[in-house]
Amino acid sequence: MNIPTTIRAGDTVKWRDDSTVDVFGAAITSADWTLTYYLRTNTASEGATITGSAYGTGWQFTIAAGTSTNFDAGKWYWTAVATKGSEVITIGNGGLTVNAALTYAGSPAAYDGRTQAQKDLDAVQAAIRAILSGGVVQEYRIGTRNLKKYDLADLLQLEGKLKADVKREEQAELIANGLGNPRNMFVRFNA
Repeated sequence: MNIPTTIRAGDTVKWRDDSTVDVFGAAITSADWTLTYYLRTNTASEGATITGSAYGTGWQFTIAAGTSTNFDAGKWYWTAVATKGSEVITIGNGGLTVNAALTYAGSPAAYDGRTQAQKDLDAVQAAIRAILSGGVVQEYRIGTRNLKKYDLADLLQLEGKLKADVKREEQAELIANGLGNPRNMFVRFNA
């Protein structure tokens, strides 16, 4: 399946899929079969149905800009279903990431492009600064309710984990953008 793994809301998205075979080796081609992608996310009543048009023996798909404009940013899931008469075969499924549209009309609204790991890291670092400046109560009781906050050692451990997560995300982004793996080391030998 050639559906993109990342799209941006508001963009026209196109891809092509080749013909395939069923479990018995019989051809599934655009001449006899209809191939449809069903896209969904964890928001109620949010989804899209994309039916392919024939392209050679395979299919070509288009998500119109007007359709993707309504996509919420985040993780989406898809399944590709081939149908012919009463036969229905799921030939693939997976996930894709929808990035928020950065276009706007009039005045731009606020946009936070940080990942969840980056947001969490910033929050942990703010909590560490608050503890170091003496501005945070570690534990308190109101009536029968008790609240205990992280102590400095726990926050420092969490900060280390989140820094590693953010670094992995940054490396994956570099690789996805064709800038190579920053962990690769190249050596040249001269004769």
